Amino acid sequence: MTPSSDVRAHRAEGAGIGVERQTVSRRAILRKALALSGCSLFSSVLAAAAYAQDAGSGPAIAALPVRTGPRPGAWVVLLGTRGGPGLEVNRAQTASAVVVDGQPYLIDCGYGALRQMVASNVGYLQTSTIFFTHLHDDHTGDLAALLSYQWTNGKTSATDAYGPYGTARMVAAAVDFFRANVEIRTADEGRTVDVDKQFHGHDVAAADAPVPMFRDERVNVTGIENTHYPARSKANMPHRSLALRVDTEDRSIVFAGDTAYSSNVVKLARGADLFVCEVVDPTVLQQAQERAKEAAAAGNPNNIFRHVADTHCSPQDVARMAAEAGVKTVVLNHQVAAPSQGTIAYPATAFIQGMRPTFGGEVIVGQDLMVL
Repeated sequence: MTPSSDVRAHRAEGAGIGVERQTVSRRAILRKALALSGCSLFSSVLAAAAYAQDAGSGPAIAALPVRTGPRPGAWVVLLGTRGGPGLEVNRAQTASAVVVDGQPYLIDCGYGALRQMVASNVGYLQTSTIFFTHLHDDHTGDLAALLSYQWTNGKTSATDAYGPYGTARMVAAAVDFFRANVEIRTADEGRTVDVDKQFHGHDVAAADAPVPMFRDERVNVTGIENTHYPARSKANMPHRSLALRVDTEDRSIVFAGDTAYSSNVVKLARGADLFVCEVVDPTVLQQAQERAKEAAAAGNPNNIFRHVADTHCSPQDVARMAAEAGVKTVVLNHQVAAPSQGTIAYPATAFIQGMRPTFGGEVIVGQDLMVL
């Protein structure tokens, strides 16, 4: 499943931030994203979105290449790369799309994902398969919006979501959230699509060996439990967290999900072309450890600071997993950076340097709307 060298060279060109490539223009990202597929039914709206994203530097859409169909092969679009449940106006929460011969598959759906799908030309109306690594709200926050606007804006085929325990219940709850909209439009507009038959959630078992999750003519998706939830927490709840592997005809892509170092993730990622992994700056983890001790001393041993310190990856953790798995390229996602040291490139540089010398392969620090 390793692509030919010429395909890899084409994909790498201008794709993002690497060891020697630490800046990429918003316009370049949008050009690559808008060229991905002919998925959208509303090209004029997407053109306007591209123009708005490039405001102040002329109409970006004027230079876009003309394409008559989807770009072949498997591509990864980083829709949102912000780590954690905090909100920003210029970055979306965690969500990615794997687009195979023009068909999108969504990986997580954090707040802002729907807007990013429109901005990147990843067709939200053509998205029929969603995968969740886990059910924290920074990975699920836009699900109800996505399903609601699929129904309202004319999608008639089914949409299926796959994830750990609680996914089926979450999808049903999302449908209940916009049920009033369905009832109103059904009575007032003559709608006929049965929303309860259109959207389905599927719970997938979490295990220490890869579990089949989904397969069609384009992708084969497997999952394995990672280490985002410690044993002390799992003893009191049925919820679990997964890493996902998407194998296509020409590429293998692993999404580690939120996790600390995990031998299971290493097992799943063996030989992958792309390893998409979360990262937290070590100083943030150290501060979390200190505050966790303070909270525990005050009588709250299971606190958010302990969660951050115990269940997330430093650059060194990412490098260790990548090296042990023998992956070709690491894509840093779900990023939590330390305060800037006076230059916008600092977080990217710090993340990359933190992975050396354990991992010697290509490292790309993800940005929203980056195409790989």
